[in-house]
Amino acid sequence: MDQIEFASEHMSLARRYFLQLGLCGVALAPTDILAMAGENLIAAPSQKQRPDKAGARREPYFTPQDEFRDVSRGKPLPHSLSEEKKRSVGLTRETWKLEVLSDPDHPASLGKTLIKADGTALDFDALLQIGEKHAVRFLKVMTCLNLGCPLGMGLWEGVPLREVIWLTQPKENIRRVHYHGYHNDDPKQMFRSSLPIGRVLEDPFDLPPVILCYKLNGEWLDSERGGPVRMVVPEAYGFKSIKWLSRVLLTNLAHANDTYAEQNNDVDSMLKTYAATLSIPKEVKAGEPIPISGYAQVGVSGLARVEVSLESNTLVRSESDPYFTQCSWSDAQMLAAPQRWGGLIDDSLPANTHGIDGNGKPKHWPMRFTNAHWAVVLPGVAPGEYMFRCRTIDEKGNAQPLPRPFRKGGHAAIESIAITAKET
Repeated sequence: MDQIEFASEHMSLARRYFLQLGLCGVALAPTDILAMAGENLIAAPSQKQRPDKAGARREPYFTPQDEFRDVSRGKPLPHSLSEEKKRSVGLTRETWKLEVLSDPDHPASLGKTLIKADGTALDFDALLQIGEKHAVRFLKVMTCLNLGCPLGMGLWEGVPLREVIWLTQPKENIRRVHYHGYHNDDPKQMFRSSLPIGRVLEDPFDLPPVILCYKLNGEWLDSERGGPVRMVVPEAYGFKSIKWLSRVLLTNLAHANDTYAEQNNDVDSMLKTYAATLSIPKEVKAGEPIPISGYAQVGVSGLARVEVSLESNTLVRSESDPYFTQCSWSDAQMLAAPQRWGGLIDDSLPANTHGIDGNGKPKHWPMRFTNAHWAVVLPGVAPGEYMFRCRTIDEKGNAQPLPRPFRKGGHAAIESIAITAKET
């Protein structure tokens, strides 16, 4: 998506909000407010959405597969292999097979195993047959534990992992599920992740199930996105949603074996709630209103509201207030669910999508594990240098970066952006 196309789409984000403010007594006429918004969104490159936030745009809401930001691992990257090589290693729908077996080092008690050697491994057609009865769909933002921006927003579809695990007739001594994907037949490149067996077999707090995913936004999952089949864990960061899935081990081991654990990350951390900007002017005319809009990642703690602050740089900040609790905060306007989902048949959400009602509308907005959007028009300020900040307040009343401010458990830092107000 180029910058002008984004600016046009993002105008629909703020248009109704800015227009509503104009009709409610804002000093500027509605047309002036919209013109200012348009100037701020289109006039200068520094005022448009940054490329690394493409996964946070307002409309169309879902990110096309080829526009997801990619952080894949592998030398060479598995999705870059030739079609012939992909066929030979099971990275096509026609050749994909999944093994599900007991961990030989910490064995689980199973009635049977699904392995390639005896022809019992699960193939793609068999997975789709299970999907005819058990397929689920849910909205999820894919985001990396160590990045402060989303990789993309999607509608993911697949079969609950538990339906495949039950095929092995599990009996006892199963505490975790370990899994990995194809990484060039090189043990040193293998990227692993794991989940407690309880999370796989049961969905707490109305979460969607962990799935073996084969569709994104209604289309077959492409190779770059981890196709033909990947794991998708609704509440988790991307490292749990292993691409190019090839093997699942049922284990009696009590702890995680995640590659990310070896790299000093918190592998049990669920998505955090935080806010960031999408459109903001770096330079404004003194005394004129300042239109700003952005997004919030809605994590496991939910989202009650977004707050904003604009402070003069002449203020002396206390070093004992690292979370900016002493700033003067005010509410931004949370925007409604998207009007355009994008990339779907008839631009409508399929029936039986988790969290969506019979009319194709979210039962609750903002939805957990998705992006929501906000906008605000700040009053004009005197000439000078200022710092803009935004933060979320979750459904428990915690202000970002709380309740989990630690970097190893995912990004939640408060964004700070300098704004210069110049004489008119």
